[in-house]
Amino acid sequence: MNKASSRRGSPLQDKVVAVTGGGRGIGLAIAEALIAQGARVAIGDIDAEVAAREAARIGAHAGRLDVRDPASFRTFVAEAEAVLGPLYALVNNAGIMPMGRFLDEDPALADAQIDINFRGVIHGMRAALPGLLARGEGHIVNIASLAGRFALPGSAIYSGTKFAVVGLTEAVAGEHRDSGVRFTCVMPSKVLTELTSGTEEAASIIPSVTPQQVADAVVSALLKPRLMVAVPDYLQIAHAAYTLIPGWLQQKGRQLIDDNRIISKLDRAAHSGYEQRINRLAQPAAATPPRRRAAKEKTA
Repeated sequence: MNKASSRRGSPLQDKVVAVTGGGRGIGLAIAEALIAQGARVAIGDIDAEVAAREAARIGAHAGRLDVRDPASFRTFVAEAEAVLGPLYALVNNAGIMPMGRFLDEDPALADAQIDINFRGVIHGMRAALPGLLARGEGHIVNIASLAGRFALPGSAIYSGTKFAVVGLTEAVAGEHRDSGVRFTCVMPSKVLTELTSGTEEAASIIPSVTPQQVADAVVSALLKPRLMVAVPDYLQIAHAAYTLIPGWLQQKGRQLIDDNRIISKLDRAAHSGYEQRINRLAQPAAATPPRRRAAKEKTA
């Protein structure tokens, strides 16, 4: 579908949508898909230079955003609204995903995941939701992961943060079910971005999707709201069936397919670029309380 045809008559025409972690990967794909629908898009990213460059290329507004910092989020939303108009939707996409055994993981990276993957979503909802409720319409889309339904060995903290995002989305949606504001949790399987580099063999049992497929799911949810969206969609049914299987049989099945392979077969050399980046940046963040440390945001 070309951009002209997708814009014609789209309910998203001229709607203002903010996307976090929008400088690259899934976030950038979402921004491009929304612009193709005629939306006015603000992309926020901790890497302001990347965000500005990509925004200029695709025709979006860019702002520096550190999702760990509530004030940064409020400023990002306020500036986006000042430039583009009242916010219609927020897509909470920013996230990071280190891989390795739970006890081997640097506590700084564990804190970074909690701060970015979970607290960042909380900060975004608190920044955007009051305005949406006041206007009686709008949409919050939280990008979680199927790791928020199927916990994966080798990504314990990451899985925990994504389970938290799923629960948060469902609970807040229940609180505001009659408000006119919609909520969606999008749960992709393994997305082919830098984040999953080196996992070709390690995560070969997990279906792969592209950033564009996730972006298409976000657009679809904004056009036809659904609370929970798996990508690919059939895995939503797979999870429902999985929960009916007795626990002991689940464990036998996991052993049979070797779900620990993400630890034992991860290509560290291929994954090293991403690991070095987040390890290098797992330092105390000036904008956050001293007890926390944080890493650079990256789409999850």
